[in-house]
Amino acid sequence: MTRGKFIVFEGIDGSGKTTQMELLARVLEARGMPVLRTREPGGTRVGDRLRGLLLDPDYRDLTPRTEAFLYAADRAQHVTEKILPALHRGETVLCDRFLYSTLAYQGWGRGVDIVFLTRLNQLATGGLAPDRVILLDLEVEDGLRRALKNRPPDRLEGEKAAFFRRVRQGYLEQASRWPEIFRVVRADAPEQEVHRRVLTALGME
Repeated sequence: MTRGKFIVFEGIDGSGKTTQMELLARVLEARGMPVLRTREPGGTRVGDRLRGLLLDPDYRDLTPRTEAFLYAADRAQHVTEKILPALHRGETVLCDRFLYSTLAYQGWGRGVDIVFLTRLNQLATGGLAPDRVILLDLEVEDGLRRALKNRPPDRLEGEKAAFFRRVRQGYLEQASRWPEIFRVVRADAPEQEVHRRVLTALGME
């Protein structure tokens, strides 16, 4: 059986990853393609426990390296338990965040060494890389306004705007480093227009 495609959605908080992933999934399923929707952290039972810890505002004392290890642990479980089996079954895997989030948030955002993070995530993923990364790019203030519309911030969302500006810059620098897999999609439009841009970026329109 042909290996399935692996598509990752990345972007700062509030950029619309979950919405755009769902819209793409519906298009693929309408074309008769089996799809696995998943996310990080929390794509597995173990990951859900780790997600609760990572996003809990009561744990603001997590050190940046500890945070990076926890995300890597979630990713290792996720790749082994969910992503690889689905790809081997020929399914298209759509994932809300992958290792590029770690590089952007813990690397550019927190200042953890990028080489260290890259090696850590190579161990966690076994070298698995997506076929395409859709980077939904949005101004930080717009993203935070969307993300925090009707609820209090989680542990990460409570960071200052300067942190998210570094994260956004980290994403854009990654996109320039790996243009063969990254597609930058402006997310400053109504969701159906962004959806059209995603389809265009994937060559599906």
